[in-house]
Amino acid sequence: MALACERDGCDLQNHSPTFLPCFRRDHPKRTRRMQQTLVPARLTGFPAKLLPARSRKDTAMDIELARTFLAIVEAGSFVRAAERLNVTQTTVSARVRSLEDQLRRPVFVRAKAGATLTPAGEHFQRFARTLVQVWERARHQVAVPAGRRAILSVGGELSLWSPLLLNWMVWMRRNAADVALQTQVGVPDALLRQASEGVLDIAVVYAPRQSPGLRVEKIMEERLILVTTDPATSDVLGRDYVYVDWGEEFAAHHGMSFPQFSTPGLFVGLGPLALNYVIQVGGAGYFRARAIRPHVAEGRLKVVPGAPEFTHPVYAVYSEGVDGEALSVALKGLREVAEAEGPLAGDIVTPAPGQATSGPARSLRQTSEPQSMQPGEAEPV
Repeated sequence: MALACERDGCDLQNHSPTFLPCFRRDHPKRTRRMQQTLVPARLTGFPAKLLPARSRKDTAMDIELARTFLAIVEAGSFVRAAERLNVTQTTVSARVRSLEDQLRRPVFVRAKAGATLTPAGEHFQRFARTLVQVWERARHQVAVPAGRRAILSVGGELSLWSPLLLNWMVWMRRNAADVALQTQVGVPDALLRQASEGVLDIAVVYAPRQSPGLRVEKIMEERLILVTTDPATSDVLGRDYVYVDWGEEFAAHHGMSFPQFSTPGLFVGLGPLALNYVIQVGGAGYFRARAIRPHVAEGRLKVVPGAPEFTHPVYAVYSEGVDGEALSVALKGLREVAEAEGPLAGDIVTPAPGQATSGPARSLRQTSEPQSMQPGEAEPV
């Protein structure tokens, strides 16, 4: 067993044959600057000699190293990973060198085009994700407030908080008051990354991308319908059109449906805010079918005849390795809140071109292939 000397620059004359620490009382306390380790001859094949002692950082895995490793894997380069982590590229490179020193294997192949995993890096990837997830779950559980049995961290896109996630918080208060909640608003990529790392227990998003170790469950399916306060409106080219940011998928479909559309006069990132604006000031915009139903029924809004409609499903994303009671309760609450919003089509009238909005009601059209996954079903991605 290698034991460190207690004195700076010890000449080993007072060490015992069994390599116990030096017993001289006049030796000062060991300093990290000149700490040394005595290596027995039976381990080296040579007479006993001194080698630099391994520091704690050499033997313990730093969670930040694993987190940085995963950021590089997802970003594809050291530069983009540094931007995502809000650190310098030098810091990222230093962390990777430290990680490779500890693993004694290179984990990335550096090139001008970016960074790719070596075979050792591919093996380490799932362990790195587990390290970060376990650490974050442990940190959350230690931080459980007094009088609560568990704590859940949930994040969602901005437009999902009102009313879906707001109603879910109320449901949790009434049905699981002993579960503490931490909530946040974020963009999809950041939310999914935090769910993958275990920072978030649940991420609620519109269009989740594939990521190993995550499970995706469709909570509800929405339709986005073009409505207006002016019956003369026929498309999105009018000056009173309000563009609502419903995410990247909506932006792509919107661009294909209206290629002549350019910069909107008003861009709003929150659906309920844009809807209230249109009702008070006038204008047109795409809004959730369930949200506009009462306004259409009362005549404040009219569905634009012949305008394309877009599917807009909502998903809950969580780690497939977590199966706690609090998580199950939270998912049950999301399903019940989504179901309480009512059926999708309802009695909304979607007139054909040239047809008055007082005509017979019909179901909303689907502009994409029907989803095979029904609300409440989960599948790993």
